[in-house]
Amino acid sequence: MAVKTITIDMEAYSILSNLKKDNESFSQVIKKTLRRESKTAARLLENLDSCVLSVETLNHANRIVRDRHHSMTDSPILDQD
Repeated sequence: MAVKTITIDMEAYSILSNLKKDNESFSQVIKKTLRRESKTAARLLENLDSCVLSVETLNHANRIVRDRHHSMTDSPILDQD
């Protein structure tokens, strides 16, 4: 397996070190953490059963989808995380 050396500051090292379990490498911690943060359709589908949306949220989403046929360039950005 190829490896690459990176430089991180002490704060980043401390954060990684605190997340790391005894049997984990830093590479495993980074990959696990970054995968957990990824927002993909696959992640949504995995968690869909636990999603609870209010009627207001569903109505808002429905309005956005319905209005998109007018102009795709005017579609709002829903989440900027």
